[in-house]
Amino acid sequence: MESSGTGPRRVTIDDVARSAGVSRQTVSRALNDKEEIGVATKQRVLDAALALGYRPSRFARGLVRQDTISVGLVIPDLLNPFFTEVAAASLDAARGRGWHVVVCDTGDRVDEERGTLEAMASQVDAVVGYMSLAEDEIDRLTRGLPVVLIDREHRSERFSTIRIDGEQGVASAIRHLAESGHQRIGMLDHAGRSEPSNRHDWFAAAMDACGLDSDAVSRADQSVEGGEGALKDLLARHPDVTAVFTFNDIIAIGALRAARRLGRQVPKDLAVIGFDGLQLGSLVEPPLSTVALDTRELGALAVEQAARLLTRSGGLSRDELVVHGKLRLRESA
Repeated sequence: MESSGTGPRRVTIDDVARSAGVSRQTVSRALNDKEEIGVATKQRVLDAALALGYRPSRFARGLVRQDTISVGLVIPDLLNPFFTEVAAASLDAARGRGWHVVVCDTGDRVDEERGTLEAMASQVDAVVGYMSLAEDEIDRLTRGLPVVLIDREHRSERFSTIRIDGEQGVASAIRHLAESGHQRIGMLDHAGRSEPSNRHDWFAAAMDACGLDSDAVSRADQSVEGGEGALKDLLARHPDVTAVFTFNDIIAIGALRAARRLGRQVPKDLAVIGFDGLQLGSLVEPPLSTVALDTRELGALAVEQAARLLTRSGGLSRDELVVHGKLRLRESA
């Protein structure tokens, strides 16, 4: 059974059942040589499986043979401490189940992501992580494997999502800044996207709710240097800005460094609030205020969803779980 693209779609037990005109349970009994079905039916199932090129998934074999389950974890940048924290949490959750995790860093490049997914398809039982390719391409490259997407929506029934919802956390951050007297608040958004991020959308909505303009925006690479350069650009164009909200904590740390070099005291002359809740944020000076995500929860939920998809338990009502961002005030705002 072939599909368009570079690789074949994995033949499923449902395909065999349809071809043989029997139920999934009958296929399972035939493949496991159970005695509850007739010889003719068993042979028809085996013939259909052979004709289609069906092979039981590694997970299905594990249910019988106790093989170790392997999950592929796709991370865009392990040098970013946020993704390192998520990976550590996923590894810990998988370890608790006795699973193995194959971690791949795509360098936030689509060509690397494409190659990673194609290579993983024959090595793991499920794929979880951050993926930017179109969903139909992910579907094709993973060849029937369960997929858990982090921080993006999905359509395929064999996909699941861990969605990040920072809207209320960002609203709390902007409201705090406004109530502290800041009337000109800027944002340092992610430069690697062709359009403004959803965090920018949350920022704009929160600014509008406070009756403030949200036009003071600069784009930053996801690095300390990127945050430093973006803040300098923002203040050169909008010198009246007295507070900034940033796409993530790494950019915010760069903003703290730029403010110090520009002679602006934080938070007296410039308040800074990041997004992510990195442990690193508590170590910088001044300690960084942030809209914090629970990375341990994020990693654990990703593994939990992979387990649900592998066992097909829980139904589609739980195909999307949400991790909420919450304002964590420290001394930078």
